[in-house]
Amino acid sequence: MNKRPLPVSVISWIYVAAGVVGFGVHAKELVTLGVFRTDAIWLVLVPLLAIAAGVYLLGGRNWARWLAVAWMAFHVILSAFHSAQQLAVHAVMLGLFVYFLFRPEATAYFRAAQPRTP
Repeated sequence: MNKRPLPVSVISWIYVAAGVVGFGVHAKELVTLGVFRTDAIWLVLVPLLAIAAGVYLLGGRNWARWLAVAWMAFHVILSAFHSAQQLAVHAVMLGLFVYFLFRPEATAYFRAAQPRTP
């Protein structure tokens, strides 16, 4: 098995941390709202997806790269409705994450972690 590239490790832990913080913040919002709305499930689901992406990136799962990119792309779209600064930060992060998660070293790591079928 190939050694995990350092950028993959860093990005993985960023996703785990962002998911944990996001879950805590949004779970607190749900409690203060006092009601459970059907759209409120997204407030906790999106951070859980970030945690899953980070954990499975650490495990070398190829699909987790795509989940991580989709998660960040979703945040780029959301930040377009906020400030230009948020949009710029998320867009730069998306570009960096795509660059590092799809470099040849990272691709080799994710390919080596895939189960082989006989």
